[in-house]
Amino acid sequence: MTVRIDSETQHIEVHKFYGGTVIIVCFLALVAEAFLNKFTPRFQVLELPLLAVVYFGLSRRNSVSGMFLGVIVGLLQDGLSLAPIGLYGIAKGCIGYLASSIGARLDTEHPISRLILMFLFFHVHQIIFAFICHLLLDRPVPFFSVHLLIASVINAVIAVFLFAGLDRLRK
Repeated sequence: MTVRIDSETQHIEVHKFYGGTVIIVCFLALVAEAFLNKFTPRFQVLELPLLAVVYFGLSRRNSVSGMFLGVIVGLLQDGLSLAPIGLYGIAKGCIGYLASSIGARLDTEHPISRLILMFLFFHVHQIIFAFICHLLLDRPVPFFSVHLLIASVINAVIAVFLFAGLDRLRK
């Protein structure tokens, strides 16, 4: 079932998913990232939990649920990684809120818009994460580097294909 939000100039749909879809996809993203990062360092550029948070934030278009999903996924990612508890939770909570807010105002179904948004969300996530690390832990974390640029492009391209696949899980 889709609900339409009507305004004078645009019609944006709020998508519903089959029961358990959000939980299963987020769990698989966390587990896949944990295993991929453990066995090979090449996959450390992938940020699968961020992709899941952005996708469901853009699709469900509810800022509060997007923020809570981001916080929960981020805290679980903190538990699976070596990061102090709360860093990814705060960063992904902000991204979930932003993605839901933007998804409520823009049509995010086009692959080019998804590519651009994921590229931007990756960098905003990195800026928030670096700021929190610097502010709370007094650790220097780069805001921007060539490695982060490459990682953002890779994640944005993967997001286009992953989001198209996840679109099939809608009711």
